[in-house]
Amino acid sequence: MTDRRRLLILVVAYYAESTLLRVLDRIPGEVFDAFECEVLVVDDASADRTFELAERYRLDHPQLPIAVLRNRFNQGYGGNQKIGYAYAVSREFDLVAMIHGDGQYAPEELPRLLEPFDGGDVDAVFGSRMMIPGAARAGGMPPYKRLGNRILTTVQNLMLGTQLTEFHSGYRVYAVAALDSIHYRLNSNGFHFDTEVILQLLSAGRRIVELPIPTFYGDEISRVNGVAYAVNVLQATAQATLHRRGLRHQRRFEPRVDDNRHYRLKLGYPSSHQWALDAVPSGASVLDIGAGPGGMATALAAKGCRVAVVDQHPPNQATHGVEVYVQDLDKPLDLPTDRFDYLLLLDVIEHLKDPERFLDQLRAGFGYQPKTIVLTTPNIAFCVQRLGLLAGQFNYGRSGILDRTHTRLFTFRTLRHLLRDAGLEIREMRGIPAPIPEAIGDSALSRALLRANLALIRLSRGAFSFQIFVVAHSTPDLDFLLADAVRTAAGRR
Repeated sequence: MTDRRRLLILVVAYYAESTLLRVLDRIPGEVFDAFECEVLVVDDASADRTFELAERYRLDHPQLPIAVLRNRFNQGYGGNQKIGYAYAVSREFDLVAMIHGDGQYAPEELPRLLEPFDGGDVDAVFGSRMMIPGAARAGGMPPYKRLGNRILTTVQNLMLGTQLTEFHSGYRVYAVAALDSIHYRLNSNGFHFDTEVILQLLSAGRRIVELPIPTFYGDEISRVNGVAYAVNVLQATAQATLHRRGLRHQRRFEPRVDDNRHYRLKLGYPSSHQWALDAVPSGASVLDIGAGPGGMATALAAKGCRVAVVDQHPPNQATHGVEVYVQDLDKPLDLPTDRFDYLLLLDVIEHLKDPERFLDQLRAGFGYQPKTIVLTTPNIAFCVQRLGLLAGQFNYGRSGILDRTHTRLFTFRTLRHLLRDAGLEIREMRGIPAPIPEAIGDSALSRALLRANLALIRLSRGAFSFQIFVVAHSTPDLDFLLADAVRTAAGRR
C-alpha cells in the first residue's frame, strides 16, 4: 500500500472487560504504518468496566489514535455498528474495519483483509470461517452452530443466486463510500443487521470478496437466540429477494442514489420500450423527451434514426450523433419540436407536477404538419394494484407503477381525456403486459406468463394492463390557428 488512506478500526464492545484490552493490544502495528488510522471503541451500555478499561487504555497509549464512546442506552449489536459507521461516514474515512471486543475474530488477520482494497474495485471484504473445510470445527465452533451456519448460508445462496461461503461472519471491512450508498440506518438493531448489510450491498451491485479466517471460540457468552436469528435472517432474505424481483418494494434494500440509472431498457419481449422502438420507422427523426439513461436513443440510432434526447439528468452513455438537451420538464419548455417527426414520451407524464400544462406547452410548438407522439404511462388500475389496495397495501417504491417519483397516475379513460384535451388524435391505444422477464429473468416460464398476460389484456385491458401504450398525432392549438388566419388574411389582401 502506497497511499495513506484513512482507516477506522471499529471495536464493538459489550460486557468485554475481560477481553477488550487484549484485543486492542493485538491490532497489528503495520496497520498504523500503512494507513492514517484511528481506533474507535463503542461500549454498548455495558454494566461492567468495559468503558473504564477502554478509556484507561486510551490514556495509557497517547501515541495511538484511539476514541472511546459509550451508548447511554443499549442499542443492540446492529445499533452499535450503526453508530460506528455513522462516525466513519461523518469523518470521511475511506475504510472501516469491524472487530469484536470479545476476541472472537483475530485482529492479527486485519492486514490480510485489507489487501483486496489495493485493487480498487472492492466494496467489502468478509472473513469467512467456512471457506476452508474443517477449519470451523478445529476452531471450536459448536456443531449446532456449524450446521445452522451452513444451512442458512445454503438457503440464502439459493434464494439470492449467490455463492458466498458464509453470510454470518462478523469480521468485515467496508469501503465507507459503499456503506454510505446503502440504507444501513434502516436496518435492524439486532444480530441479523450483518445479513441485511449483505443484502443491501448485493441489491446495490456492490462487489464482496471473501477471505478465509481462523475460527476461535473461547469462553465468551453467546447472546444470540439461534432460532429467532434464523427466522429473522430468512425473513430479511425473502424480503430482499422479492424486492430484487420487483414484487414487493423494501426501501432499505434500494441504493441511496439520486439519478435515473435504475431505469433499465426492456427489449426483446412485449414491453413499452420494444413497442415504442417498433413504432418508429428506420431513418426517422426522433425527439426522446424524458430519455432517462439514454438506452432508447442508442437503440434508435442503431436503426439509423436521427435522435435527440431531453432529460434533467444528462444521459450517462454517449451515443454518436445524439443531441442532448438538459431540461426540467416541469419548467417552461424550450425544445426544437419542429425539427422532429416523432416525439417519444415514454413513462414521462406520470412524473410531472402538471401534465396538462406540459402537453399544452408541447402543443404550442406544433403546426399543420402532424407529429407522431408515442406515449406510455403506468395503468394504476392494474389488477395487482387493485388487490394490494384491497389488502391495505399502497406502497411507493423506487420503480414500477408506484414509483415514488410519480405524481400523477392514469387509467385508460383518464389518459384518453388528458390527451383529447391536449389536442392529440389517438390512433392506437393498447395495454402493455407486466415486465415479467425483468422480475424473474428471461426464460420459457416468463415468456409463457407474458403470453398469458397478453391474453388477459384482450379480456380486460383495464384490469390486466401494467402500462398503457398510445400512438397519437398532433394538431395545432388555437393560438397557432389565430395567428395563421391573420397571416392568411393579410396575404390575400
